Amino acid sequence: MDSKKFLDCERKRFNKFIKFRLPHTFFNIGIAIAALAIVAMFIRAFLIESDAEWLKSITKQVLLLGMLVMSISKDKEEDEMTIALRAQSYAIAFVVGVLYAIVLPYVEFGVSNMVHAGGESFKTLGDFQVLIFMLMIQLMIYHNLKRYR
Repeated sequence: MDSKKFLDCERKRFNKFIKFRLPHTFFNIGIAIAALAIVAMFIRAFLIESDAEWLKSITKQVLLLGMLVMSISKDKEEDEMTIALRAQSYAIAFVVGVLYAIVLPYVEFGVSNMVHAGGESFKTLGDFQVLIFMLMIQLMIYHNLKRYR
């Protein structure tokens, strides 16, 4: 009997973790955070003359945080359909993100070798580029699926 109680307790914890969503007001907070990060990126690029790598790193992380907050916040009317659409958008974003991470380095390598005769080296994608791409795809797919449901 103890194992059944243990399994029920674990199932409840797991379901609580899976169904975690921030309240809808956090969507606007996520937009504000992402907008501030983008403004800070432009300020760093055009107004700050020193090469502030620490500021570049922080603004990238803040942008990711803002988009993550937007991604996990609830809609005004959260129902089974929006939950299913959100799960579908995460799955599509994952598949597209993996394909992006696999294909894009080869495309960049080929194009750079065609443009520059010096033989460019092969570069892999950074974690920021893959994560930001996946979050953008998830948000776009989710809002398009929600619009045309």
